[in-house]
Amino acid sequence: MIPNITVGDRMAGLMIYLAGPGRANEHEEPHLVAGDSALLAWHDDNELNRDAALDIANALDRARQFYKTEVDGGHVFHCSLSLAAEEGQLTDGQWGAIATDFMKDMDFTGDGGKAPARWVAVRHGLSKNGNDHIHIVASMVRDDGTKWNGWKSKYKSQQAARALEKKYGLNELGAVRAERGYTPAEQAKAARQGLPEVERHSLARTVRTCAAAATDEAEFVRRARQEGLLVRPRYAAGRTDVVTGYSVAERPRKGERAVWFGGNSLGRDLALPKLRAVWESTPETATEAVAEWNAAARNRRPVKPGKETLQPSVGLWEKYAHDVSALRERLAATPHTDHAAWAQAARETAAAFGAWSRRIEPTPGPLADAARELAKSAQLRRYPNRRPVGLPSARGASMILLAATSKSERAAYALLFRQLAQTARAIHDMHKATDDLRRVRGLSAAVIAASKAVEASAATQTTTTRAVTMESLRQQHPEASEEALRARLIAERSRGGGPPIPPPLTTAEKVLQQAGATRSDEPNRNHHPNPGIER
Repeated sequence: MIPNITVGDRMAGLMIYLAGPGRANEHEEPHLVAGDSALLAWHDDNELNRDAALDIANALDRARQFYKTEVDGGHVFHCSLSLAAEEGQLTDGQWGAIATDFMKDMDFTGDGGKAPARWVAVRHGLSKNGNDHIHIVASMVRDDGTKWNGWKSKYKSQQAARALEKKYGLNELGAVRAERGYTPAEQAKAARQGLPEVERHSLARTVRTCAAAATDEAEFVRRARQEGLLVRPRYAAGRTDVVTGYSVAERPRKGERAVWFGGNSLGRDLALPKLRAVWESTPETATEAVAEWNAAARNRRPVKPGKETLQPSVGLWEKYAHDVSALRERLAATPHTDHAAWAQAARETAAAFGAWSRRIEPTPGPLADAARELAKSAQLRRYPNRRPVGLPSARGASMILLAATSKSERAAYALLFRQLAQTARAIHDMHKATDDLRRVRGLSAAVIAASKAVEASAATQTTTTRAVTMESLRQQHPEASEEALRARLIAERSRGGGPPIPPPLTTAEKVLQQAGATRSDEPNRNHHPNPGIER
């Protein structure tokens, strides 16, 4: 919440402006939401007009007129309290409570033992940039004729705003973490196209997921293109062999132009220098990266496809679930003041939820929401110069979820999800310990909704999978031995409804897989296409 204080000497002129149409006809239904009790009782929440504005101005000015008190620089206090466009709108009751607390903190009320000064809070809709806000107008002359002390008033207003953000669960502008916002134009575009989120958020989630799944910069470029993004590098001045940044865009609809976003504008953790800090870096990988950036800039095929084209083995599910569990255990001993370490954990966990969203959500849903809430914890306002304390990595989870195309590892990926959800809970508890109430509420609701989405997906798969029998297995694998078929039967049944731990493969099962056994369910590629890279 941003407070903006100005001082003047025309009480009537200010009130007439606030009750009028505004400079761009943006004022809609101006009315009072808080203020002097007598004025609130008289005007209630009725729409203000010029006569009402003059009446209110006279009432606010009464003490100065009676005592003939002069205030250097003006006696009219005007402060707007504004929210970012993406925070949405509050109710009149919420704004009224915020305005009352703000004026108490600014010592305009009688709570501090001094005579009160008269004031009102006016609300008249969104600004032209889509910001919900109110205007507070007050007399700097108290009811006993003494003057309100305006020393360091702007500093005090910022301190009051920070306290109110925490109390009312608003975006905390002075906090350690800060998410990138979006513009009203982006919001309008999403609404016009019927999209569930703005383009900036979907791009950020995909980029964060690809960055976490990649082991080096070249692989990141290839993965981003594989996920359908348009990618272009930003070169150093006069060079084509030194990349200093990048931009990405969604494929535009027919008749529209691509809208490009720089990495840093997507998220504070997505600037290229921040991404490079966790990748392998050698002269060879640097050369390969430049080649892939050049190919992306020229819209050509990848130069040297790598790990992003490989299918993960079954054993990796349990391995990466163990890695996530190790990360969670280390976080339990990580100080809450080690912001860099917590941001790293949140970034990798957000990436894994983002990969999961691409795997099972046809359109962004609860998993995408959980990824975004975690991403808010991954973005620091200021990053320390030192590298964060080494933590076990959850990046493998993003890799395996992006690469997996079969639903047959249902038990194994239930185990992986449980570990990721517990890691998200650790981040939730960190915010709770530091009284970051907005993050606590956001993460709690998002992870619960994501868990329900995964459970529903697993239940759907379980009910639609046909029962596996020895006879059906004999028909599918006529060359396999009875021992191998029995092992296969046990494994398939445990996947369908047993505990969420993948059963170990027996020697006979491994032989059966090597013999070319086929799975009973085919990949679902409706949401996770593999588009051609050459565009």
